[in-house]
Amino acid sequence: MVKAIVGANWGDEGKGKITDMLAEESDIIVRFQGGSNAGHTIINDYGKFALHLLPSGVFYNHTTSVIGNGVALNIPYLFNEIKSLEDRGVPTPKILVSDRAQILMPYHVDFDTYEEARLAGKSFGSTKSGIAPFYSDKYAKIGFQVSELFDEASLKEKVERVVAYKNILLEHLYHKPLLDADEVFKLMLSYRDMVEPYVADVSLFLHNAIKEGKNILLEGQLGALKDPDHGIYQMVTSSSTLAAYGAIGAGIPASEIKDVVTVVKAYSSAVGAGAFVSEIFGDEADELRRRGGDGGEFGATTGRPRRMGWFDAVATRYGVRMQGTTEVALTVLDVLGYLDEIPMCVGYEIDGEVVKDFPTTYKLEKAKPVIKKMPGWKCDIRGIKNYDELPQACRDYIDAIEQEIEAPITLVSNGPKRHDIIKRTSRL
Repeated sequence: MVKAIVGANWGDEGKGKITDMLAEESDIIVRFQGGSNAGHTIINDYGKFALHLLPSGVFYNHTTSVIGNGVALNIPYLFNEIKSLEDRGVPTPKILVSDRAQILMPYHVDFDTYEEARLAGKSFGSTKSGIAPFYSDKYAKIGFQVSELFDEASLKEKVERVVAYKNILLEHLYHKPLLDADEVFKLMLSYRDMVEPYVADVSLFLHNAIKEGKNILLEGQLGALKDPDHGIYQMVTSSSTLAAYGAIGAGIPASEIKDVVTVVKAYSSAVGAGAFVSEIFGDEADELRRRGGDGGEFGATTGRPRRMGWFDAVATRYGVRMQGTTEVALTVLDVLGYLDEIPMCVGYEIDGEVVKDFPTTYKLEKAKPVIKKMPGWKCDIRGIKNYDELPQACRDYIDAIEQEIEAPITLVSNGPKRHDIIKRTSRL
């Protein structure tokens, strides 16, 4: 069976932990989009890790970790990440890289940095990981597939053509040093040597795995509100963050995705620019940020302090709908135990009218949160395994979220570790 794990909001929902936990019962975990521009934080018996390109199931000996064709493949970054795991005692994971994945080049990172500097105050808040230039090249058909590394003559000709184009931009738009085609070609040959042992026809591998009844997890990066079509455009990422794209980014038919686990945070957080209606500031935000996650709410890739807010029912209901959610995993609920009252954003006031449906960006920029407050439970809920043992106020909060987002909450995470989880199988 194929199951997708995706985010409902801006990313940072805790997908890494949920994937790590569900991977225990899976055979194959597939990253299907994005690159090293975001990370998943995982805490297990080996320690605390921030994964960026590797799927979150790499800590199990029985799993195969797959980099799908939809991923922005930064080859040296991937292999440094593998080495960093091995250096900390994690057994070398079984990894396959799609022969149709495209390669993120150092010049993509340079162009990302140059463009952010050129835009200055109107920048998109990029992590400067090269993601937007990479996907731009992919859709302009001047990117490089992994498969192209193995045809030297064609590769050399294409490198010269692409470098000539890039150098026009470097010289006349950015006023930066030019690329050397020979150096780029040599670099790509070194990438070929690094990636060759892992290259496979991933689509065929997954096709056969599905026929054999294997359990497959598709792991998404970021969340629905960062999708370039359906998110807070322009402050979005450059690849689709929706579960539907998981089929394309992995190379399987869409009809094979039978279960979509959408990860929802018990409060809100975001890294980067863009509309964030339920955002809080000052001491209130600092307190939540300090208590949040494990060791605080800071970006796994950038280290930037995350922007904080209360649970946003409008945005989350929209994200849950766009993901095609069959079940919800609610995370970091334990963090809220310090509050006397817990605010929840249940509507947006836009130009004097209260709306419940998530609007397009220009309306979103004008939205003010409509807040409902619920009683806090004022105790530590970590270690509880049985849902009925949660305080009544805590269960009421979960029920209120479930009603607002119109999807069943089947998993409740009440701590950072792999098995800090309460299963509500009765909700399925």
